[in-house]
Amino acid sequence: MHRFFIRMDNIKTDEEIEILRENALLVSRTLAEVAKHVEQGVSTLELDKVAEQFIRDHGAEPGFLGYEGFPNSLCISVNNVVVHGIPSGYRLQEGDIVSVDCGTKMKGYYGDSAYTFAVGRISPEAEMLLKVTKESLYKGITQAVHGNRIGDISNAIQSQVERSGYSVVREMVGHAIGRKMHERPDVPNYGRRGQGPKLLSGMVICIEPMINIGKKEIYHDRRDGWTVRTVDGSLSAHYELTVAVGRDKADVLSTFEFVEKVLNNKN
Repeated sequence: MHRFFIRMDNIKTDEEIEILRENALLVSRTLAEVAKHVEQGVSTLELDKVAEQFIRDHGAEPGFLGYEGFPNSLCISVNNVVVHGIPSGYRLQEGDIVSVDCGTKMKGYYGDSAYTFAVGRISPEAEMLLKVTKESLYKGITQAVHGNRIGDISNAIQSQVERSGYSVVREMVGHAIGRKMHERPDVPNYGRRGQGPKLLSGMVICIEPMINIGKKEIYHDRRDGWTVRTVDGSLSAHYELTVAVGRDKADVLSTFEFVEKVLNNKN
C-alpha cells in the first residue's frame, strides 16, 4: 500500500527486524490463504473478509483497515486498476488479473506485501506482463545491499521493465517500513544508478514495482478518492516484497513461496 511518507526511520535493530519478519511472513501466509479463493465468481469483498479473518486469527490487526480512512483490509486492484482498489461486490471473471495488497500490524510494527493473480486462463500479453513485473522486483532486490543507493534498485527495475516494452508508474512508489506503514526513504521504480539515499545495513524497505502494459500515466478515481487507474485503460501489475538491506545481499523478509505453493496445487 502506498500513500504518504511519515519520517526517516532508517536503521532497525536485529530485534526489530525479527518482528518485521513475523509481520512479513504473516502477510505472506495471508496472501496464500487468499490465493485459495481467487477464482471466477468470487467477489473481491469476499476475499477481503477471508484476509481479515486470517489476520485476526493469527494475533494481528489488518494494517490497512482504517489507515488514513481506507475502508478495508486489502487493496484489490483488477485489470486497469494499478493500486488501492477498494473491495466490492465485483465478482472476478475468467481472464482478469488482480493485484492483492495486504498489510498487518503486530507487536507495534507493520507488514506489507502484494501479489498479482491470474483468474483462470489469461491472455499471453497479460501473462508476460505478470512475468516481467515479478522479474523486475527480484532484479531490484539484488541491489538492496549496504553501500548502494536507492537509484540502483530503481534503475534495475526500470531497465528490466522498459527493455520488455512496458512502462513504470512514476507517482506511486515503494517505501521503508517499521512502526509506521510508510517511512522514509521512498523507493521509486525508476531512476539512475548511484543516485538517491544511501542504503545502509538494517534499513527495511518495501520494493513494489507497479507496471503498465500501456502508457505510464495514471489517475485517481474521484468517486472514492482511492482507486488508481491507468489513463489509457491498459492492464497493470503489482508485486511487493519487504526486504532488510544486508551487508552482502538483501534479507527478504516476506515471500511468495506460500502463495505459489497454493497456486501450483490448484493447477
